[in-house]
Amino acid sequence: MSPLTRDIALLALAVALLLLGLTALGDRMRARRAVPDPTVEVFMARVDSWWAMAILFTLAMLAGRWAVILLFATASFAALREFYTYSSRSRADHLTLALAFYVLLPAQFLLVFFDLQRTFTVFIPVYVFLLLPFVTVLRGSTERFLARVSETQWGLMIAVFCLSHIPALMWLELPGAEGRGLLLIAFLVLVVQTGDLADFYLGRRLGRRRIVPGLSSKTWQGALWGMAAAGALGLALFWITPFGPLAAAAMAAGASATGQAGSLVLRAIKRDRGLRDWSHLIPGQGGFLDQLDSVIFAAPAFFHLTRLWWFTT
Repeated sequence: MSPLTRDIALLALAVALLLLGLTALGDRMRARRAVPDPTVEVFMARVDSWWAMAILFTLAMLAGRWAVILLFATASFAALREFYTYSSRSRADHLTLALAFYVLLPAQFLLVFFDLQRTFTVFIPVYVFLLLPFVTVLRGSTERFLARVSETQWGLMIAVFCLSHIPALMWLELPGAEGRGLLLIAFLVLVVQTGDLADFYLGRRLGRRRIVPGLSSKTWQGALWGMAAAGALGLALFWITPFGPLAAAAMAAGASATGQAGSLVLRAIKRDRGLRDWSHLIPGQGGFLDQLDSVIFAAPAFFHLTRLWWFTT
């Protein structure tokens, strides 16, 4: 067994033990209440969805890098579909949307697969941003043109560009951690999701001041608890990263903060569209965008901060 496979197995065991503990905690909270508590039920639904994600991701990591990229490309396709379902569009946008799903999305993940970092980091925010509206112009429809083009670009940025930075972490070869980029992906997902879970539960139990009243029940206290929980887990998992203990805790807390900010942005978009969830793909938990919103926004920041750390050390 290679050192990487061994560490993946150890990490999978640790995650399974953590999820068993959270499941037992949720069952205990349920048993204390004669009437179901909505907060506890949502907490348990999130833990259940974590089990499924942990199993899928572990199998993908063991299968190899191609499986990880395929997994996230599939998630990107589903997330883009959810976003575009509620975007402004007309018959003139059909070609643009087809290009987004069947050309631009695969191209972005192929650039990641072949580790073309200088290209995949500018492909969508520069070249697609400048050229894709021209395709829409050629269709001849100018009604609500700016809104339609903007929403198309936003969908590609969130569901494809940002999300593609998660598998791109595999190719970061940092000193002393060559070939261990797969574990960086696990680190990012674990700390951000843990921060979200702590923010959700403790924020509703102990939070007092909402960050954006009228938009979300997220509180400043919950956000701080989430960052603290992410930082604590980052400290515990520093051994799977190229960072030292304190640096791993700081990176984890920063990723959690970025993710929570992104979650509020997507919540605002949902409110604008009159939505509760992006889809009903995951019972009780919405769709891919609902599950991955924080990780999607945290991924580019974590990726580039990690590269910056590499170049400055």
